Amino acid sequence: MSTSPWSHRKEAVSVLDVLFAGEVFCDLVFGGIPHLPTPGTEVYADRFAVSPGGTANRAVAAARLGLRTGILGVIGTDLFGEHLAARLAAEKNLDPAWLRRDPAVHTPVTVAVAQEHDRAFLTYEEKGALRPEVWKGELPAVRFLQLGIGRPLPAWAAEFRARGTRVVGGVGWDPTGQWSRDLLTRLAEVDVFVCNAVEATSYTRTDTVEEAVKVLADHVPDVVVTDGGNGAVAVDGGTGELVRVAVPRVPAVDPTGAGDVFTAGLITGLNHGWPLATRLRFAGLCAALSVQNLGGANSAPRWEAIDAFLERTPRIPDADLIRIRAIRP
Repeated sequence: MSTSPWSHRKEAVSVLDVLFAGEVFCDLVFGGIPHLPTPGTEVYADRFAVSPGGTANRAVAAARLGLRTGILGVIGTDLFGEHLAARLAAEKNLDPAWLRRDPAVHTPVTVAVAQEHDRAFLTYEEKGALRPEVWKGELPAVRFLQLGIGRPLPAWAAEFRARGTRVVGGVGWDPTGQWSRDLLTRLAEVDVFVCNAVEATSYTRTDTVEEAVKVLADHVPDVVVTDGGNGAVAVDGGTGELVRVAVPRVPAVDPTGAGDVFTAGLITGLNHGWPLATRLRFAGLCAALSVQNLGGANSAPRWEAIDAFLERTPRIPDADLIRIRAIRP
């Protein structure tokens, strides 16, 4: 069992398309329950899965889309950490060289209870499993860096950006309910910001997604807000145009991680230089396909599923089909 600060299962690639940095969870996902249990009662699920979660959702999704992907985080050497390390090491295109194994840390665990249109979480996470604030060793060459900006960014993020890396920021649920506007000041430290409708309207104190996007666009060049079944809304950093794109309608089993898969799809489009509307359609497609099974990383779509969807869905513009199919490995 390795206790070195960074694992080195694979020889690191010379240039990463994207590095995802953040907290890595082991998700225990229960599905098909009629309702959440109340105190003193028991409810049975009819489906169950163990899946990498958190930052690993985005990393696995991007790797399956063909991006040369790295993941930076901290997990333990316990049972959950061993499972995560093995799962992530098995993913093609995913380099875990920057995944730290710390025997003093309990691997973060989330119990996710999934219903058709929503989910609930119970999480255990220790301070030592938070995103590393200090970078160990040389910085790799990276085209895109994705990390959360709910708290101040580490110095190494600015160093990446100074070297030409485009930084994609995200946020998560604020358990304090304060939705501090300090986040708006940190938007100057990123090039692209992706969040959901609740996060966008809460941080900007606005009533609609469209209003929120316009406020955020005053602070960061490119903004994308996911809006559940209503699709996604974005502002084109070059033209200032407001763009809304619908999401494909599919039967939903578990929405856990759909936003993470969306982010991976969006970065894929950015990496290939696609127009904004194409990026949004592709990201929405990937997110929609991911809700059909349990677990965010488990259900991140492979190209076989994307090809099958494109074959049976004639409503996607021809120009987008050409762009998407051109990157298929």
